[in-house]
Amino acid sequence: MTRALTRGTVTIDVEKCKGCDLCVPACRPGVLRMSEAPELNLLGFRFPQLIAGCTACRACFEVCPDLVFEVYRYDTPVEMNIEAAEEDVR
Repeated sequence: MTRALTRGTVTIDVEKCKGCDLCVPACRPGVLRMSEAPELNLLGFRFPQLIAGCTACRACFEVCPDLVFEVYRYDTPVEMNIEAAEEDVR
């Protein structure tokens, strides 16, 4: 079981996303990935999904042209099971 220290989280308005994929390479800890078909939003676009390890760096928020991200920083870092977090994304 692999664990990751998570210092924050993001909420993602998947229905506003147009699937530009700018957030994934901008994510410094590498905890964003794009959904795979058939997981598409109502507009027919893939959207970002979060896995454990967010640092609340706000890079996704800064680069997103559709303003789909809200970033939250935890007062105290939280240790999360990566496998369980990835299952939640699916």
